[in-house]
Amino acid sequence: MNKYFYKCFNCSSQFTADEIESEGSFGKERIYLCPKCGQAEKNQPLKGVLLVEYDYENLKRSRSRDEFLKIPCGKFWRYSDLWPIRSFEKIIPQSKLERISLTHDPLLEFDYTGRKIFVFDDTRNPTLSYKDRATSLVVLKAIELGINEIAAASTGNAGSSLAGICARLGLKSHIFVPENIPSAKRIQIQSFGANLYLVKGDYDQAFDLCLEISRMKNWYNRNTAYNPMTIEGKKSAAFDIFISMKGIIPDKIFVPVGDGVIISGLYKGFTELLKLGWIEKLPQLIAVQAEGSNAVVRYVQTGKFEYQPASTIADSIHAGAPRNLYMAAHAVTTSLGTAISVSDEEILSAQKSIAQNFGIIAEPSSAASFAGYEKFVRSGSISANENVLLMLTGNGLKDTSALSKWNDEPVSKSTDEWKKLFLSE
Repeated sequence: MNKYFYKCFNCSSQFTADEIESEGSFGKERIYLCPKCGQAEKNQPLKGVLLVEYDYENLKRSRSRDEFLKIPCGKFWRYSDLWPIRSFEKIIPQSKLERISLTHDPLLEFDYTGRKIFVFDDTRNPTLSYKDRATSLVVLKAIELGINEIAAASTGNAGSSLAGICARLGLKSHIFVPENIPSAKRIQIQSFGANLYLVKGDYDQAFDLCLEISRMKNWYNRNTAYNPMTIEGKKSAAFDIFISMKGIIPDKIFVPVGDGVIISGLYKGFTELLKLGWIEKLPQLIAVQAEGSNAVVRYVQTGKFEYQPASTIADSIHAGAPRNLYMAAHAVTTSLGTAISVSDEEILSAQKSIAQNFGIIAEPSSAASFAGYEKFVRSGSISANENVLLMLTGNGLKDTSALSKWNDEPVSKSTDEWKKLFLSE
């Protein structure tokens, strides 16, 4: 018997692993969405997103909470029974798994304006972003399925993640990106040796084109939410938070949200900890979006989705049609959280504060979580005794153009001019 199965988020239909993973089970094409209700339409959230489920009652008997808490952060393969890989050992040597190990000390603690803040710093992963959590599982699943070419649409981080992890493990990657991708992210993708396809248009257009070409070329597709492994892989952060905090869970977690997969993955990870009986309640998940790309906020408030082209400096959360909208909104409401918008100006201000108070260069999308936190503090929505955690999901050196907006160009002076200046003080 397989240790896991797939369940549709929309219609709740269940499928065996073989039914989903065996190419041609329900037709000629590889299956990513629910065979009964799955839809991937242009400029629309995905319908029929598949989740991986396990026998949690059996896991309760075979897994010890105390032993789990001793597992080092970043070594996700050490709890193999919570991943949809039949056997890590049979598909990849231990030495190669170590190549894709995630940051081992992601949790940092700071005192800021008289309050304690926890920061989950994923800017130090193999390719400097949270996306490595999803990519690692996608690539391992591809290896298990005997596939060596993988495609993804990306605003930058998912693409550089796929390019880098594929380079480490010897697979070929194909990356579709919007033409306005930050140059640092584009260069990172190219430097890893990926095949890069610059699309005239935005991320939503790159996403749809990637689906079409992947089907045509029979490449394994990593597109966020479309591939169930992306949500599954991102749940590892919930486990690393649990391990880092020695079994204590934050009261509130501020999460930058674009397509909605990070917050959905976090929700799934914490839900599994709850099912295992290792935590007593879910943390409140606070979805933070840019004002110019706030479809999840609008949906949480109205229950309706209406496509609007996105516009924000925070390219990693730029999504007019969040592909995992419905699951993200469910994560927010079920955890008793909320969804809020912040302006680009607030994001840049938060980026500066993170750098100068925490010593972390975070990209604009990551800074959105801190901007959301500051908005909560101003409104009095956080009590003094609450444990608060901020998700920092990407390194700021991936988008230096944003940093230049609040760092003045320095003036050059001769040695004599500098001496004269210091002597006059």
